[in-house]
Amino acid sequence: MFDKVEIKVKAGRGGGGVVSFRREKFVPFGGPDGGDGGRGGAVIIKVDAGVSSFILFRQGKLYQAGDGGNGQVKKKHGRAGAALVLAVPVGTVVSNKGQLGDDTVLADLSQPGQSVVIARGGRGGLGNTHFASSTNQVPQIAQKGEAGEEKSLILELKLIADAGIIGYPNVGKSSLLAAASAAKPKIASYPFTTLGPILGVVETSQWSFVVAEIPGLIADAYLGRGLGHDFLRHVVRTKVLLHLVDGSSTSPVEDMLRVNNELSLFDSALAQKPQLVAVNKIDLPQVRARLAEIEGAFACAGTGVHFISAATGEGVSELMAKAFEVLGQVTVEKEASKKVPVKVFRPKPRRAGVSVHKEGDTFVVVTPELERIVAGTDVRDLEARRQLLGWLTRAGVSWALKKAGVKPGDRVRLGELEWEW
Repeated sequence: MFDKVEIKVKAGRGGGGVVSFRREKFVPFGGPDGGDGGRGGAVIIKVDAGVSSFILFRQGKLYQAGDGGNGQVKKKHGRAGAALVLAVPVGTVVSNKGQLGDDTVLADLSQPGQSVVIARGGRGGLGNTHFASSTNQVPQIAQKGEAGEEKSLILELKLIADAGIIGYPNVGKSSLLAAASAAKPKIASYPFTTLGPILGVVETSQWSFVVAEIPGLIADAYLGRGLGHDFLRHVVRTKVLLHLVDGSSTSPVEDMLRVNNELSLFDSALAQKPQLVAVNKIDLPQVRARLAEIEGAFACAGTGVHFISAATGEGVSELMAKAFEVLGQVTVEKEASKKVPVKVFRPKPRRAGVSVHKEGDTFVVVTPELERIVAGTDVRDLEARRQLLGWLTRAGVSWALKKAGVKPGDRVRLGELEWEW
């Protein structure tokens, strides 16, 4: 089951603005008419009910949206880049992959049809019409399109089920799921028969809920041993845990405590989830003979216990009815504890300031907005170069350079443009 993948996404680059002038007959002093570039396409991740895994992303390649079109003459705006929509299953958690392992959760897509813009397209560049003024009526300056956002993402599937069946390998989890629902998991007499979570619907004429069989757990699973995190990841969303233990085990209580320890080591919140403990395989004579002993051991541990046989179905319907009852209590408590979050607005500055630092003997000016203007202007043209330097002066570059200690004769670089002060 493909339930965790790493992919790269890149939004489209914005189209460049153009330098153009009206040259129509009988239209004197036509002036600039260069159009703006179109915005680059965004990368959108959307929940699709028809998708159940990340198998379509198994190649792990780069997924890229369309670039915006360049502006045209007569103030024609460039076309917008095509957005890229990636379909994912319900329960997908999207994280931004950090270089030092400090991944940041960007979105938790837990509802059908839910979507999120994960990478925004770059803005289109401005045409030369925006740079006309009373002192510069023939602007030779345009702006290059902005690059789209590029991210490395981790897509992680956490199943959305009401109840999760947990326990050691080979305790009968698949048999219980088959006995309680119409699901048909693989059942065999060896451990780790189930390699991926399996969902089933438990229903009667009055109620129904979704139950998931979680792959078997071994010691140190919280460190990634065995199926490790592939097991524990899917327990997070469940509301109730059906903890199944093997009645033929030497110490069923110790088995339960070890599994719960693994849960708490992975995520302390998992240990707080409601649990129903069920002892399986009571159809075996040696297990039935020691039911009183097992019940007493669990009572000493402060835990109530249900006795079932997943093979014959004994006690299964009663266990599921109790699970539904607990689910109802959990849902009521969750709704009562809900609080409307206060939305905090954090406006960003419209334009980044100008910063200057020194690399060797060269003063380097850093300002993304002006770098786009430099990149979109033909600096080989003398008039364009003169206009560009005048624009940079008005934008505060000269003041920032003087503050940094620039002197006549020093070299200054901004983007691809380099000149002597």
